[in-house]
Amino acid sequence: MRALLVVNPSATTTSARTRDVLAHALASDLKLEVATTEYRGHARDIARRAAEDGNTELVVALGGDGTVNEVVNGLLHAGPDPEGLPRLAVVPGGSTNVFARALGLPNDVVEATGALLDALREGTERTVGLGLAAGTPGTEDEGVPPRWFTFCAGFGFDASVIGRVEQQRERGKRSTHALYVRQVMRQFFKESHRRHGTITLERPGDEPLENLVMSIICNTAPWTYLGNRPVYASPQASFDTALDVLGFTRLSTATASRHVTQLLTSTPERGPRGKHVVSLHDQTAFTLHSQAPLPFQMDGDHLGLRTSVTFTGVRRALRVIV
Repeated sequence: MRALLVVNPSATTTSARTRDVLAHALASDLKLEVATTEYRGHARDIARRAAEDGNTELVVALGGDGTVNEVVNGLLHAGPDPEGLPRLAVVPGGSTNVFARALGLPNDVVEATGALLDALREGTERTVGLGLAAGTPGTEDEGVPPRWFTFCAGFGFDASVIGRVEQQRERGKRSTHALYVRQVMRQFFKESHRRHGTITLERPGDEPLENLVMSIICNTAPWTYLGNRPVYASPQASFDTALDVLGFTRLSTATASRHVTQLLTSTPERGPRGKHVVSLHDQTAFTLHSQAPLPFQMDGDHLGLRTSVTFTGVRRALRVIV
């Protein structure tokens, strides 16, 4: 099998030794080419060429969720084609690795490599659904190109937190769970819209849902991990369905404390709930509008400010080795 290993050397837990050990292990079973990313978006460009050359059968992403997102967007540049496109495999090399762990892969590079080799030898794979987000026609964001996401997107508060974390990383701080917790607290006390939301969710055939302070769009469960603890924003979300949405209409100190407690104690059967919680399951198409520009993120990558985003849940979009 002809395979391409895409390595992000800047990923949190990725090193030259990790890359060499993984490449050596894969080369024993595959006809392997190795490509190292050099700039933001490079993994997307590499994966796109692999999808277009017609010879590559498998693309392996070594890095964090951002690297995986770029590879997926490169593979699906011309749209989903599960039978025609190279398959995707993931070896976790980031700080959280939500997509890989949601697939059931070990969070350790060596163990994940062993699991990948076993899956290749046994021929085990699954076809997963993905989310697609684009600028909304007729709005100032209509020119924003479509982009795929693998496990989540966020509009509002959580995207603000991710933006803060990225700023800290640019200043040399390591991406740790403690860093995220600190930025959550700082953003909470500076959040100007936490009492009166600016977001409206529109769905075909349904009444709009208004005054959302923030919204989390999930393509799978869990939503994220805090250390080894999975956090379930939308417990029913699955790679086999369309998209789930969790929204909050109020983030006062009392309600935020309740929501945080519910998230930290969430389970595969029970997530956040209550008067100020909006929860939707298996949504194929919807749009989020905001009265004021808000931060937007996909798969943990801050993408700047948006006023309107249209989402599509696409079932059976990509084959993944598991």
